[in-house]
Amino acid sequence: MKTTLCVLAAAATAIAPAQAADSSYPARPVRLVVPAPPGGTADLVARVLGPKLSEQMGQTVVVDNRGGAGGVVAAELVTASPADGYTLASIYTSFTTNVALRKKPSYDPVAGFTPISLVMWSPLVLIAHPGVPANSARDLIALSKTRELHYASAGNGTGGHMCGELFKALTGIRAVHVPYKGAALGTADVVSGQVQYSFVGPITAVSLVKAGKLKLLGVTSPKRNASMPDVPSLEEQGVSGFDVVNWFGIAAPAKLPQAITTRLHAEIVTALQAPEVRKRLGGEGIELIGGTPEAFADFIKRDLEKWRGVVQRANIGLD
Repeated sequence: MKTTLCVLAAAATAIAPAQAADSSYPARPVRLVVPAPPGGTADLVARVLGPKLSEQMGQTVVVDNRGGAGGVVAAELVTASPADGYTLASIYTSFTTNVALRKKPSYDPVAGFTPISLVMWSPLVLIAHPGVPANSARDLIALSKTRELHYASAGNGTGGHMCGELFKALTGIRAVHVPYKGAALGTADVVSGQVQYSFVGPITAVSLVKAGKLKLLGVTSPKRNASMPDVPSLEEQGVSGFDVVNWFGIAAPAKLPQAITTRLHAEIVTALQAPEVRKRLGGEGIELIGGTPEAFADFIKRDLEKWRGVVQRANIGLD
């Protein structure tokens, strides 16, 4: 966390010149497209940052939920929009996994967008319905040998889907993927018992776990997370090589003018330093980042290559 705070502090020094670089922007409301329906972490990021950015920039930031196809619908909409700073995207892990899964993807996450800032990342957690007779990943694997299991995800190509397929490839667990139009809908069916388990972000699961409506079987980071010290990692439970983080950021259509890119990055860094934003986004395994556009561009390229490797290793795809 100390490194992250330094990144935020260093980036904040660019705020004054960034604001001076393009004082006319924004001159009208800005649309922030979310690749999921209301509920879930991607939506939460937009709805926490949106009002703060509105306050800072003096123009309303309108959250526009465009769920569907695991984020493809929103990505296509944004990449086809004018590069004028008035259409932004709240992107997350599916931004790269969708492309890795397809031989002929409908958008290019590198050439088709202008990265603005990586906002945060976290491990995912393996959750299960309380009635499932399994208290660990090992138990769940053994259970799959006695009955057919189903796992939920926020849609084809999302982080939860990729986690589920990687879990199957590394352990031999037998389970059927059930895609939903968002993490909230999939989690609701785990709570109701319609499906047995899922991989979701900690923010999505923590209140339901505390209420006894879900149970945690593991985290996807190689080591235990400091905010969930009693929950073992999948690596610790014998799933060698399991290392997945869920990430969230803000991007715009390709060729966004540099002055607007710099201004938006500075505003996001300022928003992430606000106590009320840190309180809502900075807990339960979440690490706030606020890195530069250049660093985010490099991150996206690396993440895409990582998931292409996973797709090849797990022999999965959507085409």
